Amino acid sequence: MSSALAALLSLGLAAAAPDAAAPTAATRVATGSGYTGHGAGSVAPELLARFAPRPLDSTLSRTIQSMLDVRAPGAGLLSDDGRRLFFSWRVTGTTQLWRLDGPDRFPVQLTGGEDATTLFAITPDGTTLVVHRDRKGEENPGLYLMPADGGALVEIQHRPGVQTAAQLLARDGRTLYFRANDLKPDAYAIYRYDLVTGARELVLDQPGLWSVHDERGGKLLLQKETGALTSEWFEWDVAGKRLAPLLGQGESEEYQVAYAAQPDELLVQTNKLGDLSRLYRWKAGALAPVTPELKWDVAGFTIDRSRTRLLYQVNEAGSTRLFALDARTYRPLPLPRLPAADHVFAGGTTSDGRSTVLSIDPGDAPSVSWVLDWKTGALKRWVVPSAPEVDTRRFVRATLEGYPARDGTIIPALVRRSARCLPAPCPVLVQFHGGPEGQVKPGFSLGKQLFVDAGFILVEPNVRGSMGYGKRWLRADDGPRRLDVITDIEDAARWARRNFAAGGVEPKVGIMGGSYGGYSTLIGMTMFAGAYDAGASNVGISNLVTFLTNTAPYRRILRTTEYGDLDRDREALVKLSPSSYIDRVKGPLLIIQGASDPRVPAGEAIQIYDALTGRGVQAELLIFADEGHGAQKRENVVQTLGRQLEFFAKTLKPAAPQAGPQPAPAAPPPSPTPR
Repeated sequence: MSSALAALLSLGLAAAAPDAAAPTAATRVATGSGYTGHGAGSVAPELLARFAPRPLDSTLSRTIQSMLDVRAPGAGLLSDDGRRLFFSWRVTGTTQLWRLDGPDRFPVQLTGGEDATTLFAITPDGTTLVVHRDRKGEENPGLYLMPADGGALVEIQHRPGVQTAAQLLARDGRTLYFRANDLKPDAYAIYRYDLVTGARELVLDQPGLWSVHDERGGKLLLQKETGALTSEWFEWDVAGKRLAPLLGQGESEEYQVAYAAQPDELLVQTNKLGDLSRLYRWKAGALAPVTPELKWDVAGFTIDRSRTRLLYQVNEAGSTRLFALDARTYRPLPLPRLPAADHVFAGGTTSDGRSTVLSIDPGDAPSVSWVLDWKTGALKRWVVPSAPEVDTRRFVRATLEGYPARDGTIIPALVRRSARCLPAPCPVLVQFHGGPEGQVKPGFSLGKQLFVDAGFILVEPNVRGSMGYGKRWLRADDGPRRLDVITDIEDAARWARRNFAAGGVEPKVGIMGGSYGGYSTLIGMTMFAGAYDAGASNVGISNLVTFLTNTAPYRRILRTTEYGDLDRDREALVKLSPSSYIDRVKGPLLIIQGASDPRVPAGEAIQIYDALTGRGVQAELLIFADEGHGAQKRENVVQTLGRQLEFFAKTLKPAAPQAGPQPAPAAPPPSPTPR
């Protein structure tokens, strides 16, 4: 498969000529002063037709389709009796729910259709599932119940333009708490729903982005988000209907909180007391460490409903390591010998604490779901991943490297080197992650392997502002401070040209990414024009002012702490906007967008496309009418990958000779030996 893809793209397969026609009146609806709002309704039908996907080359499409058949489901939830595993899987091309009635059994599909469906909880008696369903990537999910044996979904709430999300299934198995922004678009009210009678009750309607995290003794543990990562925590007395503050009030710190096994304690994950995130026990307002002092962040934790076992995960240079503690004594508990892996994630634990689902990503094969029986110590595989016609052992594993920023700071980067690099030097693609408070991690990746197979070296930096490297690194790009570190994007290109040169010849370098990675791509091609030879932006921000003005109200609250305030920081927002540097652009751009996107409005893509083509710059725009913040449906994933592969083959690779006999291709090197 890799040789077919490399051969196809080495021919200089060209994407369709860019649509350079003058902007029409319909285009101007979503640009400049006419660009308002978000979602499919903000994009004129003429634009959806004009920028709709065109058919891919059949050979390229077939190759990508074959790769996408290599797959594995999510970790899933185990029924309390330990007999059934429920999980999400995209076998049909859209995320749906499946059930296994025992280890290594044939899975039963429970939901179907074109709308993505995900699992939230299973009732303790194992008869009912609580699920979410979203339409066209709108991120306005509805809340439903369905029989665990299969059958029709029963709607609890699904309203246009409203986010309805389950929060907590109470211990009684019939009380479900959910939140919705149906009263105000920028606030979440908390509701209680009785699964038996269907009665609902408004619990809390105070302003704020509220969520429910835990319950104990007639009280609920509530979180109120105050920023992208910061929050305040409260306790709600259910009977007395009183709200009491616990921690985080008036602070700008990160917290994740749960009730501890001891009745007067909380478990708190925070980086308040140091540069790294750590797990603490909180009692009478004082924090005492539970996890040892480490060189890495504690990335998450769970405590089972029986309050017997505490699991926490450590982000070790991007890899995920799992640890266990006795929830009552905080004494370390042994884990069974686990397969070698880049990531070990803890999934759901049964109510009695006996069994936990583990998802293990070996790095060179799809993830495998296992069930750990804590009583016997047995680790049993439940889900067998699929890899038809593909030997995943040849997949290139990421190596951790780094490049120097102009101030001497070493920026960590994961590198995947291609064995198909003829002629040298191999073109380089620098891919930036989303967030911006995200982190690129090693692990098994189909999409990344496609670019490696096509003859590209793939570099993925964790620039300043990324998670996983401590609080100072994470906050280095907050608000106007982004001006001090945005040059990490340009420095990656400078390093790539030097580091991957061959025979004194520097490679061509492209830039790509989605969401904040799409913004980084646009910055790399505008503010730092000439640093990169071509760029592909997926759902990227082109102007921080118009983005913050038009993004969904709930998102605006969370993004202001990351990018800056529209009034107070407006000058910095303009300086940090790719649209401010359109006159500098030198290389071609591919822009991909979902019409229903509530996070980055489609107007961001359309306005920069118009600005570029208005100056005669080569630009291509692709809009998915049935997607939101990134492609979810299989056919659109194929389009996204295929268009990017075409685009970079055309812009970064030398054109193939037009005539004359061609030399036979060199034999491929042997597959790398798996770890």
